[in-house]
Amino acid sequence: MPNDLQFRPLTSTKGQPIIIWVNGEPLEARAGWSVAAALLAHGVGAFGLSAINGRPRGPWCMMGACFQCQVRIDGTPGRQACMTQAREGMRIDVPIPRGDV
Repeated sequence: MPNDLQFRPLTSTKGQPIIIWVNGEPLEARAGWSVAAALLAHGVGAFGLSAINGRPRGPWCMMGACFQCQVRIDGTPGRQACMTQAREGMRIDVPIPRGDV
């Protein structure tokens, strides 16, 4: 039976609060989180659109193997959000998806 806590971020005193910018809007994250974890914690489930069918795509493996979490970070496209540590002031561009993942 699924647990409603399964995908919620763990509360930790580790990691200072930082601000990252996603599509021009500030979001609070914690130092040490990956960009993917920060986005997921704020309800961003679609990280881009499929080049094949235009449908939203989101992180799959969270360990750098699948490349489904690619976003533009600080002007560089194709960065893996799950493999990039969030840092203060980072600018992240996530395409606005059409529909749910």
